[in-house]
Amino acid sequence: MIYRKFVKRIVDFFVAILGLVILSPIFIIVMIGLYFANEGKPFFFQRRPGKSEKLFSIIKFKTMNDKKDANGDLLSDADRLTPIGAFVRKTSLDEIPQLINVLKGDMSLIGPRPLLPQYLPLYNDDQKRRHNVRPGITGWAQVNGRNAISWTKKFELDVWYVDHVSFFTDMKVFFTTFKKVFKSEGISQNGQATMEAFNGNN
Repeated sequence: MIYRKFVKRIVDFFVAILGLVILSPIFIIVMIGLYFANEGKPFFFQRRPGKSEKLFSIIKFKTMNDKKDANGDLLSDADRLTPIGAFVRKTSLDEIPQLINVLKGDMSLIGPRPLLPQYLPLYNDDQKRRHNVRPGITGWAQVNGRNAISWTKKFELDVWYVDHVSFFTDMKVFFTTFKKVFKSEGISQNGQATMEAFNGNN
């Protein structure tokens, strides 16, 4: 309980600072590459629900361009994913800017991934409990399937984490994440560039 209420936030803050310092050379290189690939837009900002469903702006590296079809609609994710963006996504480097969200207190290093605001009305009562903790850069669902598992399974894992937050659980997620990133496991669902949209039934 002490870890969940006090220690976890302190660890998040100092690890995020250390991470930004250590990863700053990679941060700068990726930012420059995406600046040219995305016509001057290396970052992606989007409103996401955090703890208690409070909205915040998540910061990620922008891995997809803004190309549209003849009707003015955005092309599919697969068509907009740039070569450098595909590499950045595969290696999870797109998540690095979220360390800034961790410093601000919007997010934690470990927790359920922050999803889209339009999903909020679609959750059942149990699934809503994923918002009882700060969302994370990585989480229990990410090290147990990431985007390759169903939404139902992902939410079950998120809620399990909410009920089992501890230092040892977080350490297991933290170190397993590096293994998953190294093997590039679970980046997308079969037939999808990323993850299919949640419609409340899958």
